[in-house]
Amino acid sequence: MSHWLFETERLRVRPPTRNDLTTMQAVYGDADAMRFVGDGQALSAERCQEWLGVIEQRYALKGYGMAALCRRSDGAVLGFCGVVHPNLRPLGEIKYALAREHWGHGYAAEAVRGMLAYVTQTFGLPQVAATVAPAHERSQRVLSKAGMLKGGLRANADGTETQLFWWRVPSDTDLQNI
Repeated sequence: MSHWLFETERLRVRPPTRNDLTTMQAVYGDADAMRFVGDGQALSAERCQEWLGVIEQRYALKGYGMAALCRRSDGAVLGFCGVVHPNLRPLGEIKYALAREHWGHGYAAEAVRGMLAYVTQTFGLPQVAATVAPAHERSQRVLSKAGMLKGGLRANADGTETQLFWWRVPSDTDLQNI
C-alpha cells in the first residue's frame, strides 16, 4: 500500500489516523507503562485525541513524526514509534511505546532500527537522540539493540536525571577506518 512509510521484517509503519485512537488510549493510558514517560502520568482519552492533532501538525511541518506500528501478519496496530522534535528543537528524538501484550517480542527494537533508517534516508537527519529514565532498563536494552549508543546522564531542572542515547550516520572518515 502506498500509505506505508516503510516496512521491516514483521512491521508496516504508517502515519497514525483517527482510527488509531483506541490503540493510542490503550498504549498511553496504561499507568504502569507510562511511569517512565514524561511526567509519569497516563494520558486521558482527551489528551490522546489532542496528541493525534499535534502529530498531524508535525507531519505537515516536518514530513515525519510518530507512526503506527502495524504487524504485517494481521495488520494489528501494536503501538507507535517516531522521531519528534520536543519544543521544536532541531535535534530529533526517537520515541516509542507498544501495548503491553506486545512487549518482549523485539518489535520495539525492530521499529526503532527501521525508523532511524527511514528518517536518515528520506529526510537526511544526521543524528537522533533518545532520552530514557535511568531506571528503565528495558527501554535502554531496546535502544542498544537498535544500534544506539549510550551517552551520559543529563541533570534535569527538577533534580532528576535522564539517560541519553545517540545515533548518527557514519561519516566518510568513520567508514574509511573500518
